[in-house]
Amino acid sequence: MREFRKLFVWRRAHALHIAIDEACRRVRRRDFANLKTQLTRAAESIPANIVEGCAADTPRDFARYLGISIKSANETEYHLLSAGERGALRAADASALMAETVEVRKMMYGLRKRLLEDGP
Repeated sequence: MREFRKLFVWRRAHALHIAIDEACRRVRRRDFANLKTQLTRAAESIPANIVEGCAADTPRDFARYLGISIKSANETEYHLLSAGERGALRAADASALMAETVEVRKMMYGLRKRLLEDGP
């Protein structure tokens, strides 16, 4: 069992989730309610699955949870793209959050690869 707070990737993913949540709180239009909900849930799922994976019994199982986090990062990136293009978020804010999402996803890919190379 790993201590998730010690993982740099978790700290970055958690900070990303907080930043996205704060950005979504500034969105006031009702017609973006579903988008805000989807975006915040996808962003929250990234660090949450890392935490869940830290309790996994094997490196391979932890890697599986990282795979779920990577998929949530993909979903988050899409919702940020949509939010920027639809005017829910300022384009610059959406772009900055997308860039951070991509960086977190790269970190998760790297960790996942190392876990799978180490074997069971």
